[in-house]
Order: sequence, then structure tokens, then C-alpha cells
Amino acid sequence: MNRLNRADRPYDIVLFGATGFVGTLTAEYLAAHAPGGLRWAIAGRDARRLEELRERLPGGADVGVLRAEVSDPASLRELATRARVVATTVGPYVRYGEDLVAACADHGTDYLDLTGEPEFVDLTYVRHDARARETGARLLHACGFESVPHDLGVYFTVRQLPEDVPLTVDGYVTADATFSGGTFASALDQFARGRQLTAAARDRRRHEPRLMGRRAVATPGAPRFAGEVGAWALPLPTVDPQIVRRSARSLRRYGPDFRYRHYAAVRRLPVAVGGMAAVGAVVAAAQVPPVRRWLSGRLQPGDGPSAEKRARSWFSARFVGEGGGRRVYTEVAGGDPGYDETAKMFAEAALSLACDDLPPTAGQVTTAVAMGDALTERLRRAGVVFRVAASR
Repeated sequence: MNRLNRADRPYDIVLFGATGFVGTLTAEYLAAHAPGGLRWAIAGRDARRLEELRERLPGGADVGVLRAEVSDPASLRELATRARVVATTVGPYVRYGEDLVAACADHGTDYLDLTGEPEFVDLTYVRHDARARETGARLLHACGFESVPHDLGVYFTVRQLPEDVPLTVDGYVTADATFSGGTFASALDQFARGRQLTAAARDRRRHEPRLMGRRAVATPGAPRFAGEVGAWALPLPTVDPQIVRRSARSLRRYGPDFRYRHYAAVRRLPVAVGGMAAVGAVVAAAQVPPVRRWLSGRLQPGDGPSAEKRARSWFSARFVGEGGGRRVYTEVAGGDPGYDETAKMFAEAALSLACDDLPPTAGQVTTAVAMGDALTERLRRAGVVFRVAASR
């Protein structure tokens, strides 16, 4: 791999979209936790807002400010040439993200984002994975609540199980939190793009090499009462199972035959039924453009929950893994998943890419593949719980 003399670049990390809701939280986290000597910058389209943010950051005088805009590919290429790692919060990514991925792939710059959009992940694989492998760029998607707790949680669970045997893992997610305008806009976009999403997944399958001598699948499962966690299990149609499957395809530690299922865990049946009905209603409404625009206007990108609300929020991802005659129960847990913990996970992932001694990888990779042990340990030190609850 040729990393194009990236050590000579002026910044170790550039945070693009720093003045947005999650971007600001990520900038504040980096300012508080970046190691001494880290060279980093904030970037976006509004120089005035960037300067105001820098003034509020502890040690902000040492933070660079770069102007770049998603509608100006030349500015994105300039951004990619000035950083070793570019972390972007600017979504919906299927609308605004690809030019930055292309710039990073071309210039050997590590890239990470917060997308939960499977279509975007598949498109960037088909169009930019090969180039990133040539230049040594690592392209990482879904580096927040989607999908770090689930990807690393399954990785952590697998490591508690015997090697070289068939393995199954079921994940059960519970959370008490709210979401921002940007997250809602991305979800509406995905709900409205069913045909494009299916076409992108089909195209990826044509380009992706076949897995020889092993099997790794993520099956949707069916709604059921899961006695192992004492809750109703509802299949979650998120990007997380796809990310876990790709980790399993890449890492032999997941065994010769691996299967993952991903659920929301809901204690009370009426709540489960109501939640499924609500999601169905939003999906149906997203197919009607005037209704979709009205819904999107209820929350503006950049809006988000208050600090008080976030302080009361939490998440728990529980995993049940089986293989080789052993069963293990594990948990990944933390505070507000959508914002405070997402900013923490995102910032620590960027710091890991910039600072840690990691296995040699390139192209589109997952957090488990690129930095599994290093990022798990970083998040543990930052207060995210990784624990074995029971085993037999």
C-alpha cells in the first residue's frame, strides 16, 4: 500500500461539518481529549461559524479552520490533500457524500463518516474501493451509534467463543433517546429510495469477491419473544447487520460458518406493535413527496435534543453468542446514543486511525476490521461498557 507521504500533511485529522449538531459535539470531544501534539482542524462552508466554534473550544487557538463545500469538488480535493484522516458529519450522504469519498480515495486519505445509509455504503464500495486499495486509503462508514456498538459488540462476543467452529450471534438493542433533524432527513431519504437501495445492493454483489471456503450471513429473523433477554424481538432494518456481515467476511476469527440477526428488544407487546405500526406509517408517508417534505420540515438539520435530555438518555446492546458447545451473553452500553456517545465513538475512531498502531488494511473496511481491539479499548477508557454478562 502506498500512503502517499501522508505524514507530511499539515493536519492529522480534519472534521468536516463541524458546525452541525453532531459536528459541534465531536469538535468539543476532540478539543477535550486529543493527545498533545495532535494537529487537527475544523472545516465547513461557513467561515464565520467555524471561527465562532474555534473560539469556544478549549485550546481553540491551535485548531485549524478550513473552508470546504459539498457543491465544490475542488475544495473537497484540497481538504483531502491536507489531512491524514477526514471525518465528515455532512449528510444525507447519498446526496452530499460521494465527492469527498472520491477525493480521499484518490489521495490516500483515511475517511470516516456517520452514515446509516446502505445505498451510500454500497455505491462507494463499487465506485471507490479499488482506488482506495491502490492508494492505501481506509474508507470507514457508520462510525457512530450506527454501527460501532453492534460491529464491535459482535467482535467482542466472537472473541469469547471457541475458534474454528460455526458461530451464531443475536443482537438485541434497547435505547431511550431522541434524534436530530439530520438523522430524520437521512431516514426519510432512505425510506423513499427503495428501488435505488435495491439496485445498489445488487450492483455490489456483482463486484464483491465470493467468500471461498467460509460462510458469513446476516439474516433478518422474524418477530418473536426472546426468552434469553426477556423481551419481544423485532427485526431492525438498519445498516448494522450489513456492517457485521462484512466484518465476518473479512476476519477468520468469526469461524467457518457465521450467522448474525439484529433486533430491537421491547418489553411490552403493545409498545412493540405500536412501534412497528409507526415505522410502517413513516415509510409509507416517505413515498409521497409533499408529505415527505412536510415531515422533513418538522426537524431542521442542525436541530437536536437538549443537553438535559441527552444526559437522561442511554442505550444497551445485548448479544447472545453460541458455538462449539458454549453460549455467552455480552453487553455494550453507554449514554445518549444518537449524539453524545456517537460524537465520542466518531472522535475516538478518528483518533485511532490517526494515532494507533493498526493492522494493515485499505479500501472500504469496517471498524472491527480496521481497528477492532484498539477502538474497543479506547471506548472502554472513555466510559462505554463492554462486558461479559454470563457464559456457560
